[in-house]
Amino acid sequence: MRDFKKFKYAILLVIAICTSMVSLAQEAKEINDETEDRNKPERAAFESAYLIDDMTGVVPSKGTFEFVFQHRFGPMSNGIKDLYGLYASGSNIRLGFSYTLFDKVGFGTFGGPLAIGFGTTKNSMIQDFNVRYSLLQQTKSGNIPLNLTYYGNMAMETAQATEDLPNGNGSDRLSYFHQLIITRRFSSKFSVLIAPSLSHYNVVSANMENDFIAVGIGARYKFSPQSAIIINYTQPITEQVSGNPYYNFGFGIEVGTSSHAFQVFFSAYDAIVPQKNIVFNQNEPFPMKGLRIGFNITRLWNF
Repeated sequence: MRDFKKFKYAILLVIAICTSMVSLAQEAKEINDETEDRNKPERAAFESAYLIDDMTGVVPSKGTFEFVFQHRFGPMSNGIKDLYGLYASGSNIRLGFSYTLFDKVGFGTFGGPLAIGFGTTKNSMIQDFNVRYSLLQQTKSGNIPLNLTYYGNMAMETAQATEDLPNGNGSDRLSYFHQLIITRRFSSKFSVLIAPSLSHYNVVSANMENDFIAVGIGARYKFSPQSAIIINYTQPITEQVSGNPYYNFGFGIEVGTSSHAFQVFFSAYDAIVPQKNIVFNQNEPFPMKGLRIGFNITRLWNF
């Protein structure tokens, strides 16, 4: 009988130890799962790759095809005569697409999705090839507090030349754009970006620099699950001998879903291609007659 009691107590002790071990293992798993979840990338700071005239650094996941339709109406300077530019001459359109090739390019902390794209713009018949590469992604834990994305393009103006090309070949028509886009999602409603850039034109007039530095800032505030107020500002830094470009200011509304975003806004930029806007803009935002109405539409498909 005494041996049976000892055996019973031993069984109870083993059960208690096993129960404790299972409980501890479960708690450890929950802590580990929570830690892994906290180290996952934060949701994208913006709904679309575009914020009025700026890039936002958003690179969709691998296998995503993105189509963008961008339109800028004429200047608002004539007022009601042409319905504040809606029926004015001087409108511009760009059609573009991109495809995300990889989900992870890089090592360790550095690296993320990479997308390539192409666009065609009406004014000056500009054809551009572009790339977006996510270098850093903000994490839920805050260990990485921001997103860092590189955007670059090579553009060629293919419209019929009105004068002889200086070097007599296609390289005279080429321009390049490089930009580092820093974004942060502060909350589910509020996100900001800052984006220094370098534009390069192979050929410019004698009063201009071939290389041009600028910086853009922007923000988005969501006031409903689908809608947000958007704003951006671009400041030229490089000084030209004459004909310095004006800064840009834009503001508007964005409506977005998981697969598309629609933005309608006022902005001074009309060239759509970033280096063309930054280097050559002669539209003064204020008074408001220097602004024009524009919109961006993006649509995503997953393959």
